[in-house]
Amino acid sequence: MFLGLECHPLAFSTLLPPSLQNSILLFPMPSRSFVRSLFLSFSLMATMPGLFAQETPSLADADRGARKIVSQMTLEEKVAQMHGTSDRLRHRVVVGLPRLGIPDLLITNGPAGLGPAGPGHEGKATALPAPIALAATWDLDAAREYGAVAGSESADCGNMFLESPDINIARVPQNGRTFEAYGEDPFLVSRLAVANIEGIQSQGIIANVKHFAVNNQETNRHSVNAKVDERTLREIYLPAFEASVKEAHVGSVMGAYNQVNGCFCCENAILLDQILKKEWGFDGFVSSDFMAVQNGVPSVMNGLDLEMPNGKWFGVPLEAGVKAGTVPEAVIDEHLVRRFRTMMKFGVWDHLPGHKPIPEEKNGAIARRLAEEGVVLLRNEKSLLPLSAASLKSVALIGPFAGHAMTGGGGSSKVNPLYKVAPLEGLKNRLGAGVAVTLDDGSDVSRAVAIAKAVDVAVVMIGEAQQEGHDFPIVMPDGQDDLVAAIAGANPRTIIVLKTGGPVLMPWREKVPAIIEAWYPGEEDGNVVPAILFGDYNPSGKLPITFPKSLADLPAHTTEQYPGVGPSKKTVAQYSERLEVGYRWYDAQNIEPLYPFGYGLSYTSFAYANLKLSAKTLSAAAPALTVDFDVVNAGKYTGTEVAQVYVGFPSSRGLPQPPRQLKGFARIGLHRGQSGHAHIVLDAKAFSSWDIATHGWKAVPGDYQLLVGASSRNILLKGSITLQ
Repeated sequence: MFLGLECHPLAFSTLLPPSLQNSILLFPMPSRSFVRSLFLSFSLMATMPGLFAQETPSLADADRGARKIVSQMTLEEKVAQMHGTSDRLRHRVVVGLPRLGIPDLLITNGPAGLGPAGPGHEGKATALPAPIALAATWDLDAAREYGAVAGSESADCGNMFLESPDINIARVPQNGRTFEAYGEDPFLVSRLAVANIEGIQSQGIIANVKHFAVNNQETNRHSVNAKVDERTLREIYLPAFEASVKEAHVGSVMGAYNQVNGCFCCENAILLDQILKKEWGFDGFVSSDFMAVQNGVPSVMNGLDLEMPNGKWFGVPLEAGVKAGTVPEAVIDEHLVRRFRTMMKFGVWDHLPGHKPIPEEKNGAIARRLAEEGVVLLRNEKSLLPLSAASLKSVALIGPFAGHAMTGGGGSSKVNPLYKVAPLEGLKNRLGAGVAVTLDDGSDVSRAVAIAKAVDVAVVMIGEAQQEGHDFPIVMPDGQDDLVAAIAGANPRTIIVLKTGGPVLMPWREKVPAIIEAWYPGEEDGNVVPAILFGDYNPSGKLPITFPKSLADLPAHTTEQYPGVGPSKKTVAQYSERLEVGYRWYDAQNIEPLYPFGYGLSYTSFAYANLKLSAKTLSAAAPALTVDFDVVNAGKYTGTEVAQVYVGFPSSRGLPQPPRQLKGFARIGLHRGQSGHAHIVLDAKAFSSWDIATHGWKAVPGDYQLLVGASSRNILLKGSITLQ
């Protein structure tokens, strides 16, 4: 039985906010030097099969071409183009129509690189570091390069549609797909999303940004109802999607499994039709997550363009709906026009990607560099790191994650690596034959302790394996906390290497002198960690997500908030923390985190000075501000700092605000003693909140704080402005 054609969540208004039609999002200053940006631009152009191999039509020309094709199709042919196929030999394919020259649409997953695809368009690929590691770089050039590798390898295997990136906000660190996205802050996620999509689509590949929207947990993911108010939705959970559409011009959006305010995402008229297509002007097409369609007529009428992976709802039932008069055939025509014109615009209609070898060595080197850049140094007491190989005679490599490369998380984003560098192999290659290395998996704690006592340095590799479909407690599994405590007691030079997809609790933190968060480093795991340990690469990563001290400290700490209450198919999760997601919660509640958002140490030190704001008073009608300051490398080593700009809004009972919100950042690479200058532009969006009365963005008059620092909790420069 089909449900009604529209959903009417109480927390939403059906009014469109016209003030957003010409909204402008923030652009921080470039994150790398001009030289690297120029090099990257030429590198991307050299490998753009879709944009430089042939002329691609304009949107208007593609639209005319798509409509001409659709006008020649029978109803049966149209319905066949509305969904993928159940044929196992053509898995992840929307089968084309040779009669009218409609090509197959070949689809692969890909947030961490070329992932699962179908027969004939799958294969081994470069296992890039996990997306959460990319987020820890805070580097937009890196995000473009990451996307370009994933996009080019998709094309190398014959694909034209890459289900990537995953940009859902890390509302709860327990989410089993935390590793697959970019962390907890909507501004940081937005910037990375735009850059990553630009990289993917530079290769002539259609990016598929996901999962739209408010898809924040795996527990009961197929049915959980996210109850979220309008302002929170607009300020936390939608900005990255809006930026993906308006700035990156993403070709496709994936509808999520869950419900938002009582309506499933794939049939949600407010999300798909009103906000995405009408308000934001999205001209691409919307596909469903696999098996996410719950009802055919509401989905086809409310904005879903393509059902995946098969035609359970958009096949025979849809054809019957048209014949019965429930669905106008013109509605199907518009869905097909959207997909066909997007394929034409991207050049994958007449010029399909061809199979060719993946440049294994070149892309492996990129994967290694990106992984190194994403490593976060969390603790380094008495400057234990970097180690000197010349001063070592023996090293113990201990732990359940010491025996194999952690190439990525599990599920639909899993990459089949072209090769893997194991930790032992990489460490031995870095140390040479003169240093004895002993490997132990840590399963026998007594044995591991004995080994640790006998060596100069103990490197303990611990972690957890996140996977789609399951949430994970952020408590380390399998007795690893006890192992760490025992090794730390046996050797005062114990270094902990975390291979996790997100935050974990660390009851042993004060017992160890050094902690490194390596995330899931990808296929180059074994080379990445030694490069950090021995100072071949000075760590520059910053946390894109807060690490809590305890479960009780989390923003969503009640059952009503997470995982929700009610039967499994009717679970309701209350987003009652509202705007206080991530660091906003810890700041507002005066809770000290284990490690704050934006945090990350270096082997050198940086000093901040000379904050200058372009104005002290701005008009609330059109606020625009430039923030200038200097950063000096005051330490011993060449290094890179990620300087962060936060804005503290005026808060009131009628319009409460978190203490600070990230609104800009800059990566600054400096030699020892060198000074660098940051110039960050803040536009109207940086001073705006969502106004539920007008259903649009509005800058509220009052006094605003400008906070510049090395993390959300390490503010080093302060200024203020007034909006009149």
